[in-house]
Amino acid sequence: MTRSFVALTGALGFWISAGLALAPLGCDRATASPAPSASATQSAPVLANPPQNPTPQVVLPSGVAAPASFADIAAKADPAVVFVKTLQESRSRGGGRRMVGQGLGSAFVYDPDGLILTNNHVIAGAADIQVTFAQDGREMRAEVVGRDPPTDIAILRVDAKGLPFLPLGDSDTTRVGDWVLAIGNPFGLSHTVSAGIVSAKGRTRDDVKGLDSSGYYNFLQTDASINPGNSGGPLLDTAGQVVGINTAIRARANNIGFAIPINMVKELVPRLIKDGRLKRSAIGIVVAGVTPEDITRLGLSERGGALVREVKPGSAGDRAGLGEDDVILQFDGQPISGPERLRWLASVAGVGREVSLKVARGKRTFDLKLTLGELAEAAEPAPEPDFFDMP
Repeated sequence: MTRSFVALTGALGFWISAGLALAPLGCDRATASPAPSASATQSAPVLANPPQNPTPQVVLPSGVAAPASFADIAAKADPAVVFVKTLQESRSRGGGRRMVGQGLGSAFVYDPDGLILTNNHVIAGAADIQVTFAQDGREMRAEVVGRDPPTDIAILRVDAKGLPFLPLGDSDTTRVGDWVLAIGNPFGLSHTVSAGIVSAKGRTRDDVKGLDSSGYYNFLQTDASINPGNSGGPLLDTAGQVVGINTAIRARANNIGFAIPINMVKELVPRLIKDGRLKRSAIGIVVAGVTPEDITRLGLSERGGALVREVKPGSAGDRAGLGEDDVILQFDGQPISGPERLRWLASVAGVGREVSLKVARGKRTFDLKLTLGELAEAAEPAPEPDFFDMP
């Protein structure tokens, strides 16, 4: 796979095919506070017993105090974050090999027995994968255990036991405004730490244009600094737990980064370890969001759910009687907030499983049962370079 860094303004792994020049980013800003006036000094209250070496705290509107420093969290997490190097080779017609590029990215140990999580695009097409540990500088060869291109998740294994590891948290309970840390290897600068907040949740391909239409997206958005080379690294909460895998940045924007929520990852990990890939189930329909115009046109009582735009002939949905302009409100009892939620639930439910749907057809609502079919595998897409940078 021959991708230069310029072509990879769309892949969150960082590729080197030639020299790289870095320009320093000068962002130092200091604002001097005006000196207090004499009258202000005289009127200021004096504490009888001032605290010794008080710890500065930032108090958030919720009343939760932000840490004065992220140093302890970073120091504890950093040994489990690894630097990933991949070699890309091409083969000639005569069977010869030559190296055509090197990829750099990030990853982290989540199981002390040598299991590592990263992005699929960091290791896709690699002839050799090496990971380097910060604690002792060990470099080890890693093998791919399983990977899932539609979610950009990959699991690696190294031959080691008792490794430092990061606990996986709960991205569903992560709130917009929560503090987070990103650790990774931007531009090959190993074990760089940046801090920010969760800026938004539930970002989909409707929010981030240029994504592959066959993928599954439910990103956490963060303003923690993420750059090429950060891909595959952890996004941590203030408890030091992983709430996301850093995956992408918005091109030509400042501090708009995206991470795969860890709950999505946890749902796939057992299957990827067992089978190496994910066999996806499907209803056999094309869905879209419900617009205000659709509500008026179809006489719907509320906005929400997933609007059926097309039913594939002979599919599970066709056999069950789904039709165009039906709106699916629930999937096996779980509410459907939009088309991405339905696509995800249907894809991981299981081939051959019988599920129930709650469907709105105009002003009428009814339940429908169907047996899920298998989703045909799409070709693995190339990264989109125009809108979306994948570090």
